[in-house]
Amino acid sequence: MNRVLPLLAFLLVFPLLTSATHADTDIPPPAEPNGLALTPPMGWNTWNKFGCNISESLIKAAADSLVASGMKDAGYQYVLMDDCWHGARNAAGDIAPDPTRFPHGIKALADYVHGKGLKLGIYSDAGDKTCGGKPGSRGHEFQDALRYAAWGIDYLKYDWCHTSTQDAPSSYRTMADALRATGRPIVFSLCEWGNAKPWNWGAAIGGNLWRTSGDIWDKWQGKGEYQLGVMDILDKVAELYPYAGPGHWNDPDMLEVGNGGMTDTEYRAHFSLWAEMAAPLIAGNDLTAMTPATKAILTNRAVIAVDQDRLGAQGRRVAKSGDLEVWSKPLADGGRAVVLLNRGTTVNRITADWTALGYPAHLTAKIRDLWTGQDLAPATGGFAADVEPHGVVMVTITP
Repeated sequence: MNRVLPLLAFLLVFPLLTSATHADTDIPPPAEPNGLALTPPMGWNTWNKFGCNISESLIKAAADSLVASGMKDAGYQYVLMDDCWHGARNAAGDIAPDPTRFPHGIKALADYVHGKGLKLGIYSDAGDKTCGGKPGSRGHEFQDALRYAAWGIDYLKYDWCHTSTQDAPSSYRTMADALRATGRPIVFSLCEWGNAKPWNWGAAIGGNLWRTSGDIWDKWQGKGEYQLGVMDILDKVAELYPYAGPGHWNDPDMLEVGNGGMTDTEYRAHFSLWAEMAAPLIAGNDLTAMTPATKAILTNRAVIAVDQDRLGAQGRRVAKSGDLEVWSKPLADGGRAVVLLNRGTTVNRITADWTALGYPAHLTAKIRDLWTGQDLAPATGGFAADVEPHGVVMVTITP
């Protein structure tokens, strides 16, 4: 009797054990890296300024302006069409552009952009419809990917509207596989808004960057229906630094620099912090009507070099006292890019201690201010500066 009971128990459990083992073998292996976006992508996107009001002429004008303004020479290379470029699918299910907005088609537009030495990006959605109500890619992933490749597309932003009960990792893996199957190198941007924590699985399914929050708002701080101010997004991405690196980046959303909702001081802080976090630098302003101040912010090569540093480390917050913060980003040369951030409303003095940066206190280091372009006096033990309200001081510290 005592021997029968264990046997019965084993017979009951055995199917569960074999089922679990079989399920483990059904888990797809991680996708091989596609070798793209080894530094954070840089470019321009239509959405923040123009929303659904986009056209062939707008994209061409943006490409022209990237070149004429010096932004291309500073590192910006992607011209990205966001939502609402779509027309209807044909009887075979093929997607096509809106014939009124894009009368010459996407292939001709891609040829124009490529002729400027730039790359063209496009937008779709993992659901039945895009956020703007256009045809999504659900059920058409491989068909759409082949279409994009034939057009000469270099980058896909893939949104998460109208997805119902879909599983995010599986949905994004399907499109990643579809892009890979085309044989064309296409950067894959996951715009899932951070709900399913894509930093945990985005690289494994073949993504190059993933959004960490809802849409950015052209405000220093505050929350709208689905939008967040710069400081709110900063706090959401602050602890995600272990997940970023060459080929796979946390994406705190596009830049608002020059769109009018903040001061130039706040825009300098915004740009500095995005560079510090090794974030994609995707401008979202009207490139044809930039002020000198906006152009100076977006083309600051010293700050861009921090973002594009080949080590690929995301900076992190290493000290905080109320509204005053110190951020540090390791650089490939052994130095640090340091941002002193003042969230408050009065001028404050902020100190970055060497020990917080991972340096010994007795170290003497060279310091360069990245916004004034000046070399400051060498310092030992730490660096301090007065920082204006809603502003930053950004320096490199080199032993």
